[in-house]
Amino acid sequence: MSDTIVFLDRDTTDRGDLDLSELESLGNVVYHGITRPEEISERIAVANIVLTNKVVIKGEEMDAASDLKLIQIVATGVNNVDLDAARERELAVCNVSGYSTESVVQHVFASLLNLETNVHRFASEKHLWPKSPIFTRLNYPINELSGKTLGIVGLGAIGKAVARVGTAFGMKIVALAREGGSTGAIPRLPAKEFFAVSDVVTLHCPLTLDTHHFINSETLGMMKNSAILINTGRGDLINEPHLVTALENGTIRAAAVDVVTPEPPPVDHPLIAAALNNLLVTPHTAWSSLEARQRLVDKIVDNIKAFRRSEKLNRII
Repeated sequence: MSDTIVFLDRDTTDRGDLDLSELESLGNVVYHGITRPEEISERIAVANIVLTNKVVIKGEEMDAASDLKLIQIVATGVNNVDLDAARERELAVCNVSGYSTESVVQHVFASLLNLETNVHRFASEKHLWPKSPIFTRLNYPINELSGKTLGIVGLGAIGKAVARVGTAFGMKIVALAREGGSTGAIPRLPAKEFFAVSDVVTLHCPLTLDTHHFINSETLGMMKNSAILINTGRGDLINEPHLVTALENGTIRAAAVDVVTPEPPPVDHPLIAAALNNLLVTPHTAWSSLEARQRLVDKIVDNIKAFRRSEKLNRII
């Protein structure tokens, strides 16, 4: 008998451009664009396998699905599934990792290049070029990456890939030292020295009790006033009101953030409400290249096939 696979929030992953044929070959796939909390239990009642990106699944929802065998998280983070409840009910839980590395790296440098070249500002003011008294416009500064120091927080797969591209631009690479961190070709510096020498600080570490709001008025004050901060990690790595104040006061030169807390943000969120030319905010799109989203779906298919073979691939439980 074919499995019923319920995808609770397809719209978070697919904009109609993905090849889902391999997924659909695995069973009867039921798609829901988005699912509100009050709709979860009814929608997963028929499921053998549930796919969820951001929909929260707790024990009571699991109990509504008597034939549920596998919860497949359509992401790396697993905080939207009650893992203790799944373990108690002997349900398998899988995630996916490593699918978005190149997409995130590309976004980091797209953001950085915008801030260093002001291309976004020049491009939005093309109507002013005919009015220029000279052949060009020199209204905004343009800086080169070559020779600058790129400070990376978190040397996992994404952090190392950022280092590779930074090196290609001629940047000097340093990393923030952490207790128990391995040593290698990239120098690891203590916090005070790391923030003091970095021209660019980019965040690629997990959100933990130690990293929660670790970018705050104190650490921002350690940075050069010419420094740029980039966050494609988690919103709560940064104390967001502190960042706005630092940008307004010139404590640092600029910032680009692709993640905030919460998501989507309210209209009065500090980073949304701030009218700052030195702040770029993108709506959590760093991960979402076509290629990355297709890899995500393909890895989900691999996880389900492995589960059916009683193999553990990307198994959390």
